[in-house]
Amino acid sequence: MRITAADVPALERGAALLGSGGGGDTATAAVLLRRQLERAPEPVVRSLGELPPTARVVPVGVVGATAAFTEKLPSGDEFASAVAAVERWTDERADAVLSIEIGGLNGLMPLVVAGELGLSYVDADLSGRGLPRLDQLAVAATGRGVAPAALAEQSGQVMLLAAGSDAMVERGARAFVAGSGGWAAFALAPIPAGELAACSIPGTTSAALALGRRVLAIGESPSRPALEAALGGSVLARGRVLEVARHVGPGRQGNPGFGRGCVTLADHPGGELLRLEMENEYLLALRDGAPVASTPDVLSVLDHRTGVPVSCDAIRVGLEVDVVRLAAAPFWTDPRRLPVLQPRAYGIDCDPVGVA
Repeated sequence: MRITAADVPALERGAALLGSGGGGDTATAAVLLRRQLERAPEPVVRSLGELPPTARVVPVGVVGATAAFTEKLPSGDEFASAVAAVERWTDERADAVLSIEIGGLNGLMPLVVAGELGLSYVDADLSGRGLPRLDQLAVAATGRGVAPAALAEQSGQVMLLAAGSDAMVERGARAFVAGSGGWAAFALAPIPAGELAACSIPGTTSAALALGRRVLAIGESPSRPALEAALGGSVLARGRVLEVARHVGPGRQGNPGFGRGCVTLADHPGGELLRLEMENEYLLALRDGAPVASTPDVLSVLDHRTGVPVSCDAIRVGLEVDVVRLAAAPFWTDPRRLPVLQPRAYGIDCDPVGVA
């Protein structure tokens, strides 16, 4: 499969939905992908089964404050520098790349990277949705580990995290981006294709593309049944946002946490109140105080008229929205991995909803 310019709108919409309110601005990433497609061959997207087991696949993505990405665009060398750093450290050359995260801008940027480096792109990722932390990636959840990893920023600085726990890599990466403009290109050490099936979520780019096509095909202001059919999910509420409250969330090791907040809306036509708890992503939905949906399922908020996903940063009072739920990838409902993404992993004292 090849990604063409005609595929970009659908891929952008699918990636934005899977971002669950986070993951960064897909519109900017879509512009960069279109420009890349204008000047280079269309990237080849291969399934895991199409790759030789010994092919070396490098996971790449943008880390840090993704909002800063739109203010300080890449110079073009960041990802090449990060990939080169892990190649030098491991003495292994990359044969292909895949995304660390299909949700949000990282659903598109690794395709840009594949085009820039002349590499194939693998139809898989390490998240299956939008995630806030590196120590939640699939390689961490399966015990493979995140290190070694490299980060590169716009002025040319490159940092290699050669070893350490997944939590240490997460802290090191946050410290690096805090002093380097807010975001950085990120690359993990090459992973043999034969080992990726055990530590990744396959088929996520093609699934995001198909999801985006279905949602775009139903047009603006769709009926609830039409929207649910296109999503392959459920509409939890349809109504006007009444209140948005924000505060600093619980931190770790004495450090401040991510921004936390909640959104309240009145569901039409019955008037029941739906409240969404959010951090970087939407995490928990309660109807009249009772939990009805939660992470690891993907919770997204859509502008009712346009169908465009509304991020946690952009949600505001007065918007008419649809709150929807998409089922989590089976990878995350496995009892061995569920603790990584359940509500308690974010400091919310609630069992996951709808997961056996």
